[in-house]
Amino acid sequence: MDDFPVDLNLTGENMQDANTPRICEGYLMKRRKWPLKGWHKRYFVLDKGILRYSKNQHDFSRGKMHGALDVSLAVMSVNKKARRIDLDAGDIMYHIQAKTPDSYYIWVTKLSAHRMYKKNEAAHVHNGFLQALSQTSHLSHKNSPMQDMGASYVGEPLPCVNPAVNGKVSAWLQTQEPDICAQEFTRCQMELNELQRLVQKLHSLESGQMVNNGDLQRIISMQNLLLDKPKKKSGKIWGHSRTLSRVEALGMATPPASTSSESKKLHQDICSMSLKVHASLRTTHEALAQERQRLQDTWSSRELHQTTSAQINNLCSLAESGSGRSLSFRAPSVADSAAEYFDACDELMCASSSEMSDESGLSDGSSNSEPDEAHAMASRKYRASLSKAPPKLNSIKNTGRRTTLPAVCPDNSHVGLMTILYNNIGKDLSRVSMPAALNEPVCLLQRLCEELEYSDLLDTANHTDDPYQRMVYIAAFAISGYATAQYRNRYKPFNPVLGETFECIREDRGFRYISEQVSHHPPISACHAESDNFDFWQDQRWKNKFWGKSLEIMPTGMVNVTLKKYGDHYEWNKVVTCIHSVLSQQRYLEHYGEVIIRNLKSSVCTCKITFVKSRYWGSDGSKNEVQGQVLDESGNVIHRFGGFWHEGIFCDTLPNPQCIWKPNPQPKNYMLYFGFSSFAIEMNELIPDLKPLLPPTDTRLRPDQRLLEEGKIEETDKKKDEVEEKQRERRKILAKRGEEHIPRFFRKTLDAAGREVWLYNGTYWKIRDNPGFSNVKNLELW
Repeated sequence: MDDFPVDLNLTGENMQDANTPRICEGYLMKRRKWPLKGWHKRYFVLDKGILRYSKNQHDFSRGKMHGALDVSLAVMSVNKKARRIDLDAGDIMYHIQAKTPDSYYIWVTKLSAHRMYKKNEAAHVHNGFLQALSQTSHLSHKNSPMQDMGASYVGEPLPCVNPAVNGKVSAWLQTQEPDICAQEFTRCQMELNELQRLVQKLHSLESGQMVNNGDLQRIISMQNLLLDKPKKKSGKIWGHSRTLSRVEALGMATPPASTSSESKKLHQDICSMSLKVHASLRTTHEALAQERQRLQDTWSSRELHQTTSAQINNLCSLAESGSGRSLSFRAPSVADSAAEYFDACDELMCASSSEMSDESGLSDGSSNSEPDEAHAMASRKYRASLSKAPPKLNSIKNTGRRTTLPAVCPDNSHVGLMTILYNNIGKDLSRVSMPAALNEPVCLLQRLCEELEYSDLLDTANHTDDPYQRMVYIAAFAISGYATAQYRNRYKPFNPVLGETFECIREDRGFRYISEQVSHHPPISACHAESDNFDFWQDQRWKNKFWGKSLEIMPTGMVNVTLKKYGDHYEWNKVVTCIHSVLSQQRYLEHYGEVIIRNLKSSVCTCKITFVKSRYWGSDGSKNEVQGQVLDESGNVIHRFGGFWHEGIFCDTLPNPQCIWKPNPQPKNYMLYFGFSSFAIEMNELIPDLKPLLPPTDTRLRPDQRLLEEGKIEETDKKKDEVEEKQRERRKILAKRGEEHIPRFFRKTLDAAGREVWLYNGTYWKIRDNPGFSNVKNLELW
């Protein structure tokens, strides 16, 4: 939902003159936390651009808040028919619903007014920052990069930053060697100077073109005049009541004419430079986070404590034997300055945690609070053990398969992803056709096979006698399936067409795999793998929801594994995957939720795995965290493990505490090849000896996917349209005949819990061996 343009030329005096939108409050229905099922009534208050809510009005008056959101930072989408309002700020997402049309209209109008006011207020603060930056720009001409960095970032604290925190960071930086941090800060300085130059040029062109203060005051005054009195209905306040005609009257406030072409070009340049600055600062932040972790590990070591104690004793002895003067001053050490800075960061995290606790994305039974000291120590121990664990030999040996793709991945920054997604807000994106430049040359059937990259964990489980330890390896396998997503947030896999198949035979790993697209609406992919040690199968359905700044992928269906030596049958669910900042090139991915693993053949033990949702103020060192427990029948913890789904899992309760899983190293230049792992690069390879044995429905024979792998983007788009159109025609023919598509290698049935599942019917490998797919009738999909 678009807002009125923001006035970038408001001064402090004008901001005080502008009328603040009046408070809007009342009860609304709010969608529950993860897994987003059901609604509950909550009391909301919108004041000065901040939307807060509590369980009821009494709790709000006592200051007991459940959450808060700056509406100017959120994308707002509305659904008039359902009286729905969705607010997506990336890390926080509110889905609210009004009980009556009057309440809906007033909340939409008030939210728009508060968003506009808050954005103008932010623009005023931003102008002050740029003016201060202009005054200090002359400091950038020094003799060396370190002097340049020091003058701009250490000598002059930036406006809008807590001076105390900035001073602590400065003291910490001044004690470091001028190595990587110096280079990063030099690059940041150059890009900030360029950004400041563009903004100054924009100000000189755009004076008076944006919404002026008079427009802002008139718009907000109209809304306050029309919408200031609450109306009671049935003894309950549901918001401010008003008529539709009054809302339509606000159409008088129209945005001004579009800016000049030169101004628009400047806007684009500023956006581009802002992205570069953001990337530079993020890189610098990661370097600082790593240095912080190193300092914390060093400071917590026993050797350093003993050395420091000896040094303190020596200093005390010198002070006592000196000329009577105490040591009243000393230069700050690295550890002291860093400790002060870390304390300041911790205060920021604690201050924000209460506002975000209700939108954690986890169920009420799981904890998403900041870790206590014991948990922090455990996390450091996990990370230290993972860094020391060598990769397994069988995971890095030469398989004889290809190590690169025929062509590098295409640049899709020009694709109008914003237009595509905003036209489909709230819809299932599996039904939306995307340009080929957004795809990667594998399909969802192959992505399911990628979950078997670490099948050696199942082999180990099948040779582990202790049932509790077996469960630990099953849990590690369940976590390992998510590791492939670490570098795969820029492109999406192909959606298989109905009847499409994929086979994978890996003698080096001891399994063979078959999958088929068994349903189109809803899209369902079924797969089955077998080896001497295990059987693995699942049927997955994905629901995709776009919420403005983020994209949620919610899988349904269960994963199943049986171990042949013990007859165990393990079953577990999958968690939500969320792609944040989906409209930018700095998008990132996380998984959150709970996985419950049960052995359907034995109740000896169960396993609970929590994928912890990261917090906005959390450090990069706490992202992608996983915590797990193996419980006996009475609920007692037998084994405890944890780590990070992109780095590995460590278990300290085994007889020999060890890293039980660590991802394989990425191949050389992997970012040029869609972020693929070595296993994924091998996935779509089509060797001459294999081609005659495959059915014509195999993914590796799909023409549009093959063209994309070869880097032929325009041809891919044309062929992709042809494949999709042929699928539509095939469905129409079946509909005219009154027939339904019957999957070839999987059958639909019900499991013990009464759920619909798709199971392998055992025919694929038999047909492949005799008489061969070239000798039987097959579907023509492309």
